[in-house]
Amino acid sequence: MFESYGIRSTDLLWTGRPASGLRFHRNDALYVPFSLMWGGFAIFWETMAVSIGTPWFFKLWGIPFVLAGLYMIAGRFFVDAYRRSQTWYGVTSDSALILRQGWAGKLQRLYLPSINKIDLELAPAGTGTITFGDAPAATWFSGRQNWSGGPDAPSFEGIGEAQRVYDLCVKAQRSSAAAMQPA
Repeated sequence: MFESYGIRSTDLLWTGRPASGLRFHRNDALYVPFSLMWGGFAIFWETMAVSIGTPWFFKLWGIPFVLAGLYMIAGRFFVDAYRRSQTWYGVTSDSALILRQGWAGKLQRLYLPSINKIDLELAPAGTGTITFGDAPAATWFSGRQNWSGGPDAPSFEGIGEAQRVYDLCVKAQRSSAAAMQPA
């Protein structure tokens, strides 16, 4: 996968993929009720506008809100699953790699010595998410994830052996930083 970007397989210390399929995230405890209220009201509005014969403007006005509600209720889970299905991760001696293929594909290379913070969220089964750096300032509602389900900061999402990969990243971060120090 990474060879087409000039990264040899011998340079990779670890490669992996995020968990596949539909996933719920911690923030869905807030997103799901909000999306149901939004979508429910939008569908109610549109149904009333059509059934009582209001002017065409009111019938059209509700359509974008219904579509946004449907995306928030269900569509975002499928967008997140597709995004993760097109994602590969890698760790080299000095970098964390996030490769996204498909629509808007790109390789993101995170130089580990320049990252001030690496966080690990570990699940009971040993899977987890490693976040590199700080997420942008978040509100009380958005937390660390956006509406598509993905994190706001670069992350290895839902990977197996998360503790081992985290230790590998921290070790690479420290050894690369130490190698850069003047003697």
